[in-house]
Amino acid sequence: MIKSINQVYALIRPGTAEQHAPIVVDSPHSGTIYPFNTGIVAPSQALKTTWDAFVDELWEGAPAVGAPLLAARFPRAYIDPNRSPADIDDTLLDEPWPTPLAPSAACKRGMGLIRLNALPGVPMYEGKLSAREIRHRLDQYYLPYHAVLKAQIDTAVERFGKVWHINCHSMKSVGNAMNVDNGAVRPDIVVSDRNGTSASSEFTEWVASSFDAKGYKVLINMPYQGGHIVTEYGDPQRGRHSVQIEIKRGIYMDETAFEKNDGFADLQRDISRFLGELAAYAAGHVDSATAG
Repeated sequence: MIKSINQVYALIRPGTAEQHAPIVVDSPHSGTIYPFNTGIVAPSQALKTTWDAFVDELWEGAPAVGAPLLAARFPRAYIDPNRSPADIDDTLLDEPWPTPLAPSAACKRGMGLIRLNALPGVPMYEGKLSAREIRHRLDQYYLPYHAVLKAQIDTAVERFGKVWHINCHSMKSVGNAMNVDNGAVRPDIVVSDRNGTSASSEFTEWVASSFDAKGYKVLINMPYQGGHIVTEYGDPQRGRHSVQIEIKRGIYMDETAFEKNDGFADLQRDISRFLGELAAYAAGHVDSATAG
């Protein structure tokens, strides 16, 4: 395996081109390394709730089946790779943003490109941020992460004609007031494809069925439809299938102590089994004349 690790991301790839499969796996919310002088005042316990704890470890079997595994090392609470660069709440800014903004519904609930709140009623910052500070985060962290992810996806398409991209996340066991499902107990796994636009419905249903067969309660596009990453890279008409997978944290970790529980090893094993099944699925859906 080939490892590339820096302050922005960790990328683990199969050792030779012959070992690659038309699969890419990324975990954009795995990071815990905060840069200095962020201005963040939210307490560490609240910040930990924004972390997709141990998700990169859960999916560490990806390179063994030929899939590069990309994980962010910077926290999503610093800047969120799963939001559009225009997904900014202008109340956060101490000056006008130079280009048009397009805040999403999540942004208006405090979870945009730059978070307003770590938890309901727990602000991230005492004051406002400058456009220069946000531009720095985009240039030094956000854009490099996306450049590597795009390169992995494009490389797979160039070689195989198609790609199956898995965008990996975790979710609180119960939605809070910043979520669309406040107070709702969540399923074990949510598979999202932007309501059929970032991947073929056939593939999305195959993913859901694979986890269902392993004993997990699975929903499709509820309560999550998928974020910016699958929107940006999914294009099933061009052979680019991108799904977001959310896993309920209570299955594998103590959500108060932020420690793995006894379910971690079982879930990791099941994900590795899924990855093996995905490799076989992809191999069966690639034109042999294209691959090589």
